[in-house]
Amino acid sequence: MMLALAVNPRASFGRGRHAGDQAAAHFRAAGAEVLVLCEDSYDALARAVDKALAAGVDALVVVGGDGMVHLGVNALAGSGLPFGTVPLGIVPTGTGNDLARALGVPAHNVPGACTAVLAALASGGRLIDAGRVSSSGTSRWFAGVVSAGFDAAVNERANAWRWPRGKARYHLAMLRELASFRAITYTVTADGERWQQDAMLISVANGQSIGGGMKITPGALLDDGYLDLFIVGPLSRLGLLTVFPRVFSGGHLGHPAVHIRRVRTVELSADSVVAYADGERIGPLPLTIEVVPGAVRVLA
Repeated sequence: MMLALAVNPRASFGRGRHAGDQAAAHFRAAGAEVLVLCEDSYDALARAVDKALAAGVDALVVVGGDGMVHLGVNALAGSGLPFGTVPLGIVPTGTGNDLARALGVPAHNVPGACTAVLAALASGGRLIDAGRVSSSGTSRWFAGVVSAGFDAAVNERANAWRWPRGKARYHLAMLRELASFRAITYTVTADGERWQQDAMLISVANGQSIGGGMKITPGALLDDGYLDLFIVGPLSRLGLLTVFPRVFSGGHLGHPAVHIRRVRTVELSADSVVAYADGERIGPLPLTIEVVPGAVRVLA
């Protein structure tokens, strides 16, 4: 059994490489051959993963956060191999770990996550849907959530800062963004229905949460053939600040500004709005987002 182990050395602010060594040792002790892939840049690591998949492996396991899951999903879904041929395992060591949370994979517990991966490899794992984002003739895949609005603006601001580390950086970025943020006018087309929408944010979710457990769409299922369109209508700064903390518990459901509907395809357009998928920068709107059922086999 040959495993490609892709490691983000910067996950958990530098502790990722140690977690990768732990994971490799665990898998080798279980009798697997392990090809460790660890590069200094995201793009170089993506190329190394593509090369390993082309050479042939039994599974791809990523060590890191949702950004590494994003890398793995794009490598597998975009490999040209039939969907589910090579499964994806996750050893979650990042800040958010939202997809691992949805799959029940223990975070910051390398032995526990490796044991879960090996057990699922023996049983075949499970197929989940993935989303495909298309713009200007190019496409990207995502497993969790595409964000285009206030939350993406917070991500954009936080990613420009080197301090503080961890979730505190995003909380501070949220407070800074609140000072100037205004509702955005979107053009939305969902399964052929088109309308104008003023909103603080719009997200399109395959998974349930973003930002390390913010349950924006707690009823979302990874394998139902649908995406959940999440809209937060216009709110005052105080109103938005009030709603956001309630998202961690799902307490925002029922708020008059919050709307969720299940869709298969969404087109989003708005001026000067940048979208993020699985916490990774995708680029400016317009975008077309569609669900692809059973696109990825996960070891969970």
